[in-house]
Amino acid sequence: MRETISCLCKRLLLIAVTVIATKALKAQVPPATDSVTHLQDSIPEIMDTSLRIKNLNPYFTLHVDSTLNYRLEINKNPATYYWFLRNTPVGLRINKDNGLLTFRVEKSYFLSGKLKYDNEYRVNVGVQNLDDPSDRVDTFFTIVFYNTDIIPSRVKPSVSSVIYIDEGDTVNFQVQCESGSFPIESITFFANVPLKNYKQVKGCEEDFMWISGFDFVKETDSAKVKIVLLNFVGANRFMVKDTATVRIVVRDALNYPLAIQEHLLQVRNINNYILELKYTFLQLDKRVKKVKNTRTTFDITGSTAALTGSIMSSSSNAGTQKTGKILPSVGVSLVPIKEAVAPQKVFDQNQASLIRSAIKRLEYMLQDNSLVSEKDPDIARKTNKLKDELKQIQIQLIDIPLELTRDMSEDELNQYFNSPKVNKKYRVKK
Repeated sequence: MRETISCLCKRLLLIAVTVIATKALKAQVPPATDSVTHLQDSIPEIMDTSLRIKNLNPYFTLHVDSTLNYRLEINKNPATYYWFLRNTPVGLRINKDNGLLTFRVEKSYFLSGKLKYDNEYRVNVGVQNLDDPSDRVDTFFTIVFYNTDIIPSRVKPSVSSVIYIDEGDTVNFQVQCESGSFPIESITFFANVPLKNYKQVKGCEEDFMWISGFDFVKETDSAKVKIVLLNFVGANRFMVKDTATVRIVVRDALNYPLAIQEHLLQVRNINNYILELKYTFLQLDKRVKKVKNTRTTFDITGSTAALTGSIMSSSSNAGTQKTGKILPSVGVSLVPIKEAVAPQKVFDQNQASLIRSAIKRLEYMLQDNSLVSEKDPDIARKTNKLKDELKQIQIQLIDIPLELTRDMSEDELNQYFNSPKVNKKYRVKK
């Protein structure tokens, strides 16, 4: 019981102390209303008299096909003020009464060239008091347009997609690029068949060159053509790729450098063979001419002896008459001697005539099968014709021993062969 009374006394004492302390604190602190009133009295009131635009945005960024609606506000009554713009891009407007900026960014403005992307347009804006001309504000803001569409970059070779060439021709064209939003930075090249003698393309505006060698088209290829696919793969910095393909149809063609060398070799062989024939003709003609001179000498001697004997047999001298009777017999006896010593060279003359005909024929074939240009379309036929003609003449004259000229030049042989005497002697007579 005593303990309960003691606890109650302690609680009453604590409450009494708390009440006394609270009253003392209120007595020390002044009232709040008095402090606020004192501060308001000490701060002077500031009047806003200068005209200004409260919400001017100095920089606008708009994308294509977007709409701008932005109202400019001033710190005074807008009823007596007038808004205006100077140096505005196409389509930008402002409400003169309330300062509302409106702009519909049409894509047609950019396609027609009236507006440009990523170009800063400086627009002057002003607000004017209609009653007081000195009460005005002139300022500016910047507006920029950007495109949200991504234009892809393209690889554009300077030739058509299909090219027809012959073996041995050179393919040369430029690999161009059509720049879009992100330009092409590198080009990779590959083909469907292994290529040789070509110039690699690694970037835009570079030339691709390839020399198609002979024998590129094989006999197993159908229609005597071979198709080559050239692929140019361009990539930008984000590795977005674009591929351009050029289709080259290579047709089988004659190896003209080799064919020309073969034709020249055949012409040289024929000319050498003609020189051999001309020298052989010279030797045969000399033998025929030597026999002819010997027989002519015998004929003149026999005729002279017979004529002399006839004259002397009519002489009055008996000895002279006897001699004259003998001389005709001597002239007659020279005939068998002539045949024995210098028989007629009919075979040699026939051989000389045959050789001369062969030479004329070969010279005509050389003239008829000469090349008209470095790429004569009939070069193969002409070369084969010369081969066949030479082989035929060689077979025809296989029994005639040919002699190589050693002491006479080509000009000397031609001069002798084309001399008037030889032409007259071996020409065809009616």
